[in-house]
Formats: sequence, C-alpha cells, structure tokens
Amino acid sequence: MKRLAVLLSGRGSNFLAIHDACVSKALPAEIVCVISNKVDARGVEKARELGIPAFAFDHKQYPNRAAHEAEVIATLELHRPDFVILAGYMRLLSSAFVARFRHRITNIHPSLLPSFPGVDAQKQAVEYGVKIAGCTVHLVDESLDGGPILVQRTVPVLDGDTPDELAARILGEEHGAYVEAIRKLCGGFRVEGRRVVFLLEP
Repeated sequence: MKRLAVLLSGRGSNFLAIHDACVSKALPAEIVCVISNKVDARGVEKARELGIPAFAFDHKQYPNRAAHEAEVIATLELHRPDFVILAGYMRLLSSAFVARFRHRITNIHPSLLPSFPGVDAQKQAVEYGVKIAGCTVHLVDESLDGGPILVQRTVPVLDGDTPDELAARILGEEHGAYVEAIRKLCGGFRVEGRRVVFLLEP
C-alpha cells in the first residue's frame, strides 16, 4: 500500500478523484495528508471532512520561499509519503524541494506537453488553433511542466470553443488520467532519460 501526500491550492477535484479511487481499491494506495498554501482552499476543508490530516501554510505569511517550503517538507517527512501528488498546487517548487523527493513528485497539466506549458494552457490551445488538446500527468523536475511524461489523454477542440469550455472538457479526462498514472507508479517504474518505464501493472 503506497502512501500519498496531496498538495493543492483550490477546490481539490483531482484530490477527491484520487481519494475515491483509494477507497474503492482502484488504487493500491492511501492519502496520508493534504497540504495547501491557502487557508481557505476548499480541498483542505474536504480533506478534514473525510478525516484526512490536512494542513494549510499560507505562503504569504513566510519571509521567503525557502521558509515556506521548509514547513511543507517537515510536514511531508512526518507523514512519510511514497509520492507527493500536486493537484492544482499553484506554487513553483524550488530545485531543493524537487531534489528532496526526486522522481516522487507528480503533477497534472491541462495540455499535451510539451505544448502549452505554464498558465492559461487552454487559452493558449484555443488561440493557437489546435484541433486536439488534453492533459498530461508527469514527474516533476526543475523545469516548468517539463518532467518525464507518465500519462496523456486527449480531447477534441471544437469550433467555437472558449477556453472555459475546453477546460471543462479536459477536466473530464484529468481525474481518470491522474488515477491511471498513480496506479502505474504504484507497480514500480524506472526513469530512462525522458522515458518512464513501468515495471508492473498492479
């Protein structure tokens, strides 16, 4: 049984999808804690309602990024997760943080990376005129949305789509993609350059 720590900044829809998969045994894992950089994050409230240890460390109350990350890292180490799951966590992680949990941090991004990294990915896709968009679950490295890819899922970009409409369609695929990626990681893996080789389908 793998131990998951979830970092989030908002409503926590991906967190809830992962939690549901753990409860239903679709994932051989349990969420051991939830951490947010926002005290009013809906995901923190939901975690507490579910009886999951949840912590909110407002980054604005710390003198610098290092001090805030030190608090987060200390909490993570207390709960000993196998994987740190970024689920709408709106903070860039420092290289020191990434190194501390090398190949154990995952993120989901609403585009088919390496296309449209960074903010407003859906708006970028609509404005560029692509016909297919989607989401990418990847390992986190020191680059922005640039770590080795775990799972990708696609959705069509329809004529007349707004960024919000496309975002809603992508979100419909995100939950399943994230659960699939974590399930594959739980079976073991190795990283070969930019490729992730899964050792077992649990």
